[in-house]
Amino acid sequence: MNLVCELPMGISENEAKLFLAIKLYEINKISLGKAAKLAGYSKSAFIEVLGQYKIPIFNYSAEELREEIITQLSKTDN
Repeated sequence: MNLVCELPMGISENEAKLFLAIKLYEINKISLGKAAKLAGYSKSAFIEVLGQYKIPIFNYSAEELREEIITQLSKTDN
């Protein structure tokens, strides 16, 4: 599928792809790998870009994070 749109002055096609990829990743519509590919970046480079925009790469709710910590701590006790 192709999308055609007129970009505002000062926004390049590459910037538009990057911003679209960031937003789609941020709202959990696409994976990290797909977002990186859409933006034209490697996964590691895309992760760095996400950091620059203060977008977390892990999206845990407080409850999910608590459960993950408990699970990991129980593994280290064995």
